[in-house]
Amino acid sequence: MYIIGENIHIISPKVKEALNQRDAAFFTDLARRQVEAGAQALDLNIGPRKKDGPEVMEWLLDSICPGAPDAVFSLDTTNLSAIEAGLKKIPRGRAIINSTSADPERLETVPLLAQQYGARVIGLTMGSGMIPVKADERVEIALEHLIPRILDLGMDIQDLIIDPLVLTVSGCQEYCPECIEAVRTLKFAWDPAPLVSVGLSNVSNAVPREMRPLLNRVYMVMLMAAGVDMVIADPFDQELMEAIRIVEERDATTPVGQLYLTLFDRTAEMAELTSDDVDTSDPEQVAIFKTMQVLMNKVIYTDSYLRL
Repeated sequence: MYIIGENIHIISPKVKEALNQRDAAFFTDLARRQVEAGAQALDLNIGPRKKDGPEVMEWLLDSICPGAPDAVFSLDTTNLSAIEAGLKKIPRGRAIINSTSADPERLETVPLLAQQYGARVIGLTMGSGMIPVKADERVEIALEHLIPRILDLGMDIQDLIIDPLVLTVSGCQEYCPECIEAVRTLKFAWDPAPLVSVGLSNVSNAVPREMRPLLNRVYMVMLMAAGVDMVIADPFDQELMEAIRIVEERDATTPVGQLYLTLFDRTAEMAELTSDDVDTSDPEQVAIFKTMQVLMNKVIYTDSYLRL
């Protein structure tokens, strides 16, 4: 699994403070530790930064590169000037623009930058309005807008990374199984198959902090079964990284590992875990099973779903 580290994000109070203080050592260390934890790329989310976006992006890259000299950088901002400033500092082939949508203005400008600087671009399956609920509607946006735009520019389809948009289980529960199905369909909707990426932690936004890792890692296993190629996630989450390893290595040496593999296999077969797959005397297995039910929209999400 290709991991894009999510931890350089302006929403983090520590990141925001370090950026305001221009604490280069903080970012050098954070980049280095993410790579050591398993991230192949680093997402640099600076927010809109309408006034100082280019300066901030340039400074951030200068600070980060010593800690991650070989990393790929995902430039995550709506500020096109900031994106271009970053692209000028990154070697060709080591940049991702995060992101474009099918909004006509965005789709016109962002892929042109990717083409000019030899970058890949993340394409969101949404237009100018609301995110479509149904999987086939999201796939349709990719097939009718995102992929044709990339190919019209003479770019390779592998330069486009499609993001079918993970949304939170808290308030948008019906989106969770639809996103899994969108990933599955996208992998068969074009030849060659496009790359598909997701922002994993979005699934647990607005959820109590202690519950987020479980939701993230169960959903990760299900998305892997659907065929996702890349994920923006927290490489410091050791249990998440272990779940990914278990699936990739088919490691069934522990009961929980075996359950993850069963979850993976069932999801790949467009089926679901059943209570017969679970050792109900093991609280961890029960928690995985209940979380799968919530993510498949079979049981209504509440903050107390594990206690029910």
